[in-house]
Amino acid sequence: MTTTQDKVLYTGRTHTTGGLGGAARSDDGRLDVMLTRFGTVGPGTNPEQLFAAGWSACFMGAMARAAQVQGLRLPAELAVDAEVDLVEGADGFKLAARLRVHVPGVPQDTALAIVEAAHQLCPYSKATRGNIAVALSVA
Repeated sequence: MTTTQDKVLYTGRTHTTGGLGGAARSDDGRLDVMLTRFGTVGPGTNPEQLFAAGWSACFMGAMARAAQVQGLRLPAELAVDAEVDLVEGADGFKLAARLRVHVPGVPQDTALAIVEAAHQLCPYSKATRGNIAVALSVA
């Protein structure tokens, strides 16, 4: 929810048809994907994969910001392996996630500090905080 003081920087717009057997397209045509249920064979992706890709990309941006604040530069080989689980429990379906960050050439304690700061900055991390189980690690 935005307040009157918030400034919208960008709005992603998609049009989805057919649910998990359909397609999603962005209004600018840059995204055009077939959607499938997890475990099906053939082309297409699923919401969990899309969420993992979006979160990991956003998280890397937050890491760059956190490193910049600390006067550090991240290596070009920076990578995030994101796993998003669809979980069925007594209260229905929910998500869980793990982000494993690879920061080659950066001392472990420094990398951990950057990851923890990024987790406070990243909009995906903020949106999921307190809503799903999230585990962060540095490889």
